[in-house]
Amino acid sequence: IPCGYGGTTSERKGAVNGMALKKLPIEKAFMLVEPGPVLLVTTNDGRKNNIMTITWHMVIDFTPQIALTTGPWNHSFQALRETKECVLAVPAADLAEKAVSIGDCSGAEVDKFQKFGLTPLPGLKGKAPLISECLACLECRVLDYLEPYGIFILQGTQAWMDFERKERRTFHANGDGTFVVDGETISLRSLMEDKLPSGV
Repeated sequence: IPCGYGGTTSERKGAVNGMALKKLPIEKAFMLVEPGPVLLVTTNDGRKNNIMTITWHMVIDFTPQIALTTGPWNHSFQALRETKECVLAVPAADLAEKAVSIGDCSGAEVDKFQKFGLTPLPGLKGKAPLISECLACLECRVLDYLEPYGIFILQGTQAWMDFERKERRTFHANGDGTFVVDGETISLRSLMEDKLPSGV
C-alpha cells in the first residue's frame, strides 16, 4: 500500500462497517494500479535515436496490443506521432538507476544512448532501435492515438529476448519514486490453462 497516508487520527483508526480497510487519499489511488514493468521506449525521428522511460502502460490483448500514455512534454512524442513506430525495451533491475536517469533528461538536449552507455541495435520492422543491454525488446507500430487521453495504441510486430542475461528481474514503479523488484515466481498454470492461448 502506498506510504504517507495523510488522514486524521480518527480516520486512521476507524474502520468502515467493521472492516480493516481505511480511506486512502484519492490522489494516491493511481499507485494501487501503477503498472509494470518500467519500460524504455525508443524512437527514431529520421535524424537520431531517442529513449524515454514509461511506467503508464497496459496490455490490451494477446496479439499483443499495448496502450501507453505520453504527451508533447516528452521529446519522443512527436516521433511517435510522425513515424508511427517504436520499440518497447524491458530493462532488468540492474538498469533501474539508469532507466530513472533516462527519464530525468530530454532527448532534445542529449544523445541518451551515448550519455547512458547503451547500444542501439537495428530491428526488423522499423527504424526505432532495440537496446542491446535490455532483457527484452518489442518492436511496435502505432495503430491509433486517442488525443483526449494521450493514449497510444501499439501493435507488437517482432519480439526479442536475451535468454543468456544473468539478471532477469524486472522492476515496477510505485509512483512515488520507489520501485518494487520482482521476487519469487509462483505457478498457477493448472488453474488457468483453459484461458491461455496456444504457445504461452
